[in-house]
Amino acid sequence: MENPTLDDVARVFGGLALLPVAWVEPEDVSNAVLWLASEESRFVTGIAVPVDAGLLAKF
Repeated sequence: MENPTLDDVARVFGGLALLPVAWVEPEDVSNAVLWLASEESRFVTGIAVPVDAGLLAKF
């Protein structure tokens, strides 16, 4: 496709993850980082937190 638009890409990417979104936004990653840095995650140790709309679980 010559000169694809954001909508063209979103249609393709939207089917990759488990959740019905084309991609995660930077704010989604920032919110995960803020949670990890907060007192709310004080007992969380040694894990990876994928902020990927379920992409990792699908494959």
